[in-house]
Amino acid sequence: MDYSSLPFDKTLIIIPTYNEIDNIERMVTTLFTKYPAISLLIIEDGSPDGTAEVVKKLQDTHQNLHMIQRTGKLGLGTAYITGFKWALEREYDFVFEMDCDFSHDPDHVKELLAAAQDNHLVIGSRYINGIRIINWPFKRLLLSYLASIYTRFVTGLPIQDTTGGFKCFTRKALESLNLDNIIAKGYIFQLELNYKVWSNGLKVKEVPIVFYERQQGVSKMGGGIIFEALFTVLKLRFKKMLGALN
Repeated sequence: MDYSSLPFDKTLIIIPTYNEIDNIERMVTTLFTKYPAISLLIIEDGSPDGTAEVVKKLQDTHQNLHMIQRTGKLGLGTAYITGFKWALEREYDFVFEMDCDFSHDPDHVKELLAAAQDNHLVIGSRYINGIRIINWPFKRLLLSYLASIYTRFVTGLPIQDTTGGFKCFTRKALESLNLDNIIAKGYIFQLELNYKVWSNGLKVKEVPIVFYERQQGVSKMGGGIIFEALFTVLKLRFKKMLGALN
């Protein structure tokens, strides 16, 4: 497929960071090398390791590199909400979520953007066409897979990878959401957005990706995600039944 005609100049990639000094320069350089017209927005949560200083230095040579600095580690969900609002205030038509640690392969950006030309939300899926995760411990893999099954059972959401964090929203998808009424704070935030976009009658598509466990830095995932997932899924389902989802 010829990806050269895709609207990279109307596309923003949001990357939240906290202590990503081992990855940030390589990620920024890789993305701009592959997609020179794209824009990046770093949501920097006060990393003590100097991540922000690296970004500031890179801004001298990349005019489409932007950064919002926040005071302290305020969470993944609030980082993306901040980025979404920033994107909607500007002329972006396609907005990505993406991790800084190369668990999301930059090569897949073009594939998600291509699918977003005919869909409102495109999810880079770890669970279609087989399980596509590299170097995860079996326990974590099983937990993630079972969580997706549980989520689909409770909500009816027709998505295999309900909590994946590599995705592309169209402007219409983001505008359909009440960004001031998001329940989840951690990783289950991904499910909430998927569920609300789908419940609004918009088109959601999964595109197969290969997910790599991070090689540099430390994972931000904590044990509280399990309990948050169990209760948030039920809460979202009840809200939809009561007509109060948004």
